[in-house]
Amino acid sequence: MKTSETRMPKVCGMDVELGNFILGVDRVLGSGAEASRALLREVDGYPGTKANRWQAQAWNGRGWASATPDLNRQDWGRKFLSNGACAYIDLDHLEVATSETLSAFDQVACFHALLRVARKAQDAANAKLPAGQRMQVLVNNTDGTGNSYGSHVNMLLSRPAWNNIFDRKIHYQLYLAAFQASSIVFTGQGKVGSENGAPVARYQLSQRADYFETLSGPQTTVHRPLVNTRDEPLCGLGRGTGCFGESDDKARLHVIFYDSTLCHVSTLLKLGSLQIILAMIEAGEVDPRLILDDPLDAVLGWSHDPTLRARARLVDGTEITAAELQARFVECARAFVDRGGCEGVVPRAGEIVTLWEDTVSRLLARDLDPLVSRLDWVLKMSILERAIAQRPNLTWSSPQIKHLDHLYSSLDLDEGLYWTYERAGLVERVVPDERVTTLVDHPPECTRAWTRGMLLRHAGAAGVEDANWDWVRVDTVGRGGWRMPRTIHLSDPLQWTERQAIDVFDDRADLSEIADRLDRMALGAEGSTTRRSSYGTA
Repeated sequence: MKTSETRMPKVCGMDVELGNFILGVDRVLGSGAEASRALLREVDGYPGTKANRWQAQAWNGRGWASATPDLNRQDWGRKFLSNGACAYIDLDHLEVATSETLSAFDQVACFHALLRVARKAQDAANAKLPAGQRMQVLVNNTDGTGNSYGSHVNMLLSRPAWNNIFDRKIHYQLYLAAFQASSIVFTGQGKVGSENGAPVARYQLSQRADYFETLSGPQTTVHRPLVNTRDEPLCGLGRGTGCFGESDDKARLHVIFYDSTLCHVSTLLKLGSLQIILAMIEAGEVDPRLILDDPLDAVLGWSHDPTLRARARLVDGTEITAAELQARFVECARAFVDRGGCEGVVPRAGEIVTLWEDTVSRLLARDLDPLVSRLDWVLKMSILERAIAQRPNLTWSSPQIKHLDHLYSSLDLDEGLYWTYERAGLVERVVPDERVTTLVDHPPECTRAWTRGMLLRHAGAAGVEDANWDWVRVDTVGRGGWRMPRTIHLSDPLQWTERQAIDVFDDRADLSEIADRLDRMALGAEGSTTRRSSYGTA
C-alpha cells in the first residue's frame, strides 16, 4: 500500500436544505420566505449579535421589517444549538447542519436527531398559524417546478490530498467524479419525472442528477458542478489568502452531489463509502481505469434508468453500468480496508465495506426486493408502483403520483410515507433510536462539537456573543465587574472532545473559569488557540 505524507481521520458532517412552504397561503413569490423564518424562530439556539446585524430585515408574518441585534428575539440568522449543530436560512429554505462526527454511524444518528429538531419547530410553528394554514416541511431536493436545493456532505482530509485532487493530479478528481456519479445507485432518493431541460423520465434514481452541468467548480446554486472545489476548511485561519483562509494541514471536501436520504443504510453508505474512498485517495490508491469518459453524461443516463441497465463509457472505451462500476470501487475498497488502510482514519470501516459489498451485489443482480428496506429510491419506487397498480387510472405522469413523491419525505409523522415504513419496522436501521434521542440535545463526544455544545449550554443565550464552527465568543465578567468578551478558538476538529474537556465543565465553575480552563487547555492543543479581546474580536 502506498502511503501519503499525512493520514487524516475522516471527520464528517452534513448541511441539508429543507423544502418548506405554507399550505393555504397565496403569495406572488410563494411562501418559502415566510415558512423558513417561522421555522427558524422556533428552533432553540444561540444566535450571535453579529449574525443578526448581517441580516437587515426579517419577516414578521405580515411583511418585511427591520431586524435589530436583539439576542432575545428569535430571528432568521444562523443559530448554533447546544447539541453542536446549527440552523439558518439559505435562499428561503431552512437549512440544518449537523455536528462533526468521526463515525459515519454517528453521523446518521446526528442527522435524524436534527430532523427531530426541525419537526419540533414545524409543530410549534403550525400551532401559531391561523385556521386554514399549515406548515409543510420536506426532506427533499427539488420542488418539481425547476428548483433544486442541496444536501451537502462535508469531510475532513489532509491538505496534501486536497492539493492532489484539485491542483496537481487531475486523474484524482476524475476518480472522485466517477465514484460520486455511480454512487447514485445507493445515494439517490428517487424522483418522479425530470427537470432542468433533461430528457423525459418517468422515474429516476436521483433528485439532483438533472441539475449538474459542469464537472467542477466552487459554485453551488447555478451551473452546478459534480465535484465542488470550494476551499473552506473551517479549521481556523492558516497561511492562505482566500476569503476563508487556508488551513496549513487540513482541508474540507464539500460535496454538493448527493440527495437527501432518509433510509439509514442509504445515508450510512453515502457517508461511509466516501470516507473510505477519500482515505484511499489520501494514500495514493487511485485506479485510473475506473475513470469515466463523461461523468455528467453518465450520471444523467444512469439516473434516468431505474432498471439499472444503462451503460456509460470509461476512458478505455468499456461500457459499464453504475452498479458494475461501484462493484469495482468496492473491490478496491475491500482490499484497502483488509490491508489496514482505514485504521485510525475510518471507524468501523470493515462493517461499512461489508454492507456496501452486499448492497452492490444485490444491485448487480437487480434483486431489488431486499433493498426496499435499505435504499430510498427503491422504497419510494415500490410505494409508487403499488399505488399505480391499485388505481388503474393513475400513471407516472399523474399529479397524484407526484404528490406521493413529495409526501415520501414529509417531516410530518402522520403523512410522511418514510416514517410510516420506519415505524412499521420495514426500514433497516444502523443506529438505535436511543442514540438518535440522545443527540437531539447532546453533542457527539469525539470531536470539537462536544466542547462547542457544552460551551453554548453553559454560557446561555445572554452569554453567547457570536459563534461559528471553529470558535465561540462569550461574554465574561472581568475584575471590577467589567465586561470581557473572550473568543474560544476550536480550530482542530479532532481536539476538544468529551474525554479531553470534560473536566473543564462543572456546575461550580462560572463562565470566566471555564474560559480560563480552556485557555490552559489550548496551550497543549497544537493548532488550537484561545485568545482574549476586550472588543470581542478574534
